Amino acid sequence: MGFNCGIVGLPNVGKSTLFNALTETAAAEAANYPFCTIEPNTGRVAVPDPRLDQLAVLASSANVIATQLEFVDIAGLVRGASKGEGLGNQFLGNIREVDAIAHVLRCFEDEDITHVDGSVDPIRDADTVETELMLADIDSLERRMTALVKKSRGGDALAKSDLALMEKLLPQLSDGVPARRATGLTQSEEERLPQLQLLTSKPVLYVCNVAEHEAAIGNEHTAAVAAHAETVGAAHVTVSAAIESEIAQLDADDKAEFLNELGLEEAGLARLIRAGYGLLDLLTFFTVGPKEARAWTVVAGATAPQAAGVIHTDFQRGFIRAETISFDDYIACSGESGARDAGKLRIEGSDYRVVDGDVFHFRFNV
Repeated sequence: MGFNCGIVGLPNVGKSTLFNALTETAAAEAANYPFCTIEPNTGRVAVPDPRLDQLAVLASSANVIATQLEFVDIAGLVRGASKGEGLGNQFLGNIREVDAIAHVLRCFEDEDITHVDGSVDPIRDADTVETELMLADIDSLERRMTALVKKSRGGDALAKSDLALMEKLLPQLSDGVPARRATGLTQSEEERLPQLQLLTSKPVLYVCNVAEHEAAIGNEHTAAVAAHAETVGAAHVTVSAAIESEIAQLDADDKAEFLNELGLEEAGLARLIRAGYGLLDLLTFFTVGPKEARAWTVVAGATAPQAAGVIHTDFQRGFIRAETISFDDYIACSGESGARDAGKLRIEGSDYRVVDGDVFHFRFNV
């Protein structure tokens, strides 16, 4: 699958509660969306997408298989993590392995649950984590630049270009600007940035954990996080870990009734999963037939052969063409036959870029 989102946060913010609710929800829905525990702190969850069920009904598909996203519950962070304090080395090492960061922020008041800094202030907490990541990136760059100077003097072209990129990043990091917001980079440097594996180059989703009665409306803390997220170019979502833990134990009917009583249209975890999916700039395409209706994941900008390769490498290697129907046309024409008769089925070649919701049938020859 290859796409994962690390869940991070300070102690007592509800990080592990949310992760446990995610895994329990996935396990409860295992009939249609298999859940796989890879390690004790890693799990895969189905990405909610009502389009898949609509396609399955029209095609009378025997099985429905959602696309999935991996979540990783990362060791807690304390100040000084960049210098190895607490579980700092483990924390930083785990973050380096994920594609995006879901940062859980405490946005609820509870005298029975102490905060490591003595008060609830999600913006301060966000800055604490961001600062530790920037300090770790600064240390990483300084160590690597020393070696790159020697290589670039020896005529190593890649070392020279990487050194130039790092020389742009280092002063900005020192001024409190994370790598993902660095300015003055050329297009080639923007493309090279992810290869440097800097912690602050990863996209961030702020997850505001609120009390049960504030799940639908939020509070002053979530409003502050929303404003902060817009300023720093991050995404945000509001959930109640306490509610999600309860929902994970309910059947479909009881879940719907419980959500309705709380004034919620859907579980917060569904929004969290979709937000994580969007944070990674991913698209969904479908394959539909009597055996199964299935959702697949590709990065935005992927070509038709690359999408075919997600299904099987042979499909990409021997790609001939993609028979393509947009989701809207598939629904409007009541399925593939109707879309074909209406002239809505298109033949796309190897340069076609996937559009979210495309229904594909790949032709290949190996």
